[in-house]
Amino acid sequence: MGFSGFPDEAFLFYEGLEADNSKTYFGRHKQLYEEAVRAPMLALTDELAAEFGPAHLFRPYRDVRFSKDKAPYKTHQGAFVEAMPAIGLYVEISAAGLFVAGGVYSTAADQIARYRAAVDEDLSGKPLESITGALADQGYELGGDRLKTRPRGFGEEHPRIELLRHRSLYAGMRFEPQEWVHTPEVRARVERAWRAFGPLVEWLSTHVRGSELPRR
Repeated sequence: MGFSGFPDEAFLFYEGLEADNSKTYFGRHKQLYEEAVRAPMLALTDELAAEFGPAHLFRPYRDVRFSKDKAPYKTHQGAFVEAMPAIGLYVEISAAGLFVAGGVYSTAADQIARYRAAVDEDLSGKPLESITGALADQGYELGGDRLKTRPRGFGEEHPRIELLRHRSLYAGMRFEPQEWVHTPEVRARVERAWRAFGPLVEWLSTHVRGSELPRR
């Protein structure tokens, strides 16, 4: 069955989960989650796979082992197309609407070092500046973990100091739940955004790559 949009029940499900993030609520509404959230997301990513590659759907359960917040469920459903570990394209639905993004979401020490070296070098840094500038001009917001101060070894006068502050970097856009989210138009909007994010993902895949450090 093809993708026809996310039903209103998907957003109502997450509104309820935000109000009552409990095993009782999720258990009572699990079928609604499967039919209104997971099934449409699978259909959407299946249709996008021909151009962008297969997506991984994240599980609805939170890892609370090391978190002070013991709420058991995520209040969104995300899917990720991986170009390299932690680098790729993302789509998410929640009570807030639809969110699309592309970039690198978490980095190890060796990746941060490669990122800063590439940003510092004009031959690689200037193209990233152009890529992020073009995305901002199209209305996409740049996000990621950023230092409040300058990174060690770089002065405030560096022409790309704002990019150097980033420890992770992605571009994204959030759409509120309007009528079109219930239609196949969602696919066209995700396609358009993911194509725009392509140069950023390619730059990160070339210059940052996956971490070569052993996992802890």
